[in-house]
Amino acid sequence: MSRLIKNDRIVDDAWTRLVLTEGEAPESVALPNASVIFPLAVWQAQRTAILARPHEVGVWLDSHEGAETLAGDLAHLSVIAVNFPKFTDGRGYTTARLLRERYAYRGEIRAIGDVLRDQLQNLRRCGFDAFAVREGRDLEDALRGFADFSEHYQTAVTEPQPLFRRRADAGGRA
Repeated sequence: MSRLIKNDRIVDDAWTRLVLTEGEAPESVALPNASVIFPLAVWQAQRTAILARPHEVGVWLDSHEGAETLAGDLAHLSVIAVNFPKFTDGRGYTTARLLRERYAYRGEIRAIGDVLRDQLQNLRRCGFDAFAVREGRDLEDALRGFADFSEHYQTAVTEPQPLFRRRADAGGRA
């Protein structure tokens, strides 16, 4: 079983991620009998059949697929995974912020793909709470990445006030 970082701990990953093979059609792929994170295309093609299964449901978005495509389905989804095809592709940060702030999604948002230690703190600030770090990377080391910075100037999903406002509210003591 693979492992990931979730809520600041290393845990076993209870989910299976369905990946289409080349030439495989989303509308005809067999649906596994497990808690599965489906590609968006499979979710859109087989939504009714997926919801009829007795398992939790997840969907993963590629970097070019926006949060708005799931806006009407969020109540059905336990996890939304956002794929980072390469660590320099930052579109997933926006996807997570939109899911949390605009659509008020409270389920798990998972970063998958080319996810590195240096990204984890900012990913969390944007609303991610689970991280499938790139294979071959040390999860214990990645976990320590959350402590790389003790303070942030900017607002975030996890910190809605900028530093100057937090200091003013604390009487200059923050």
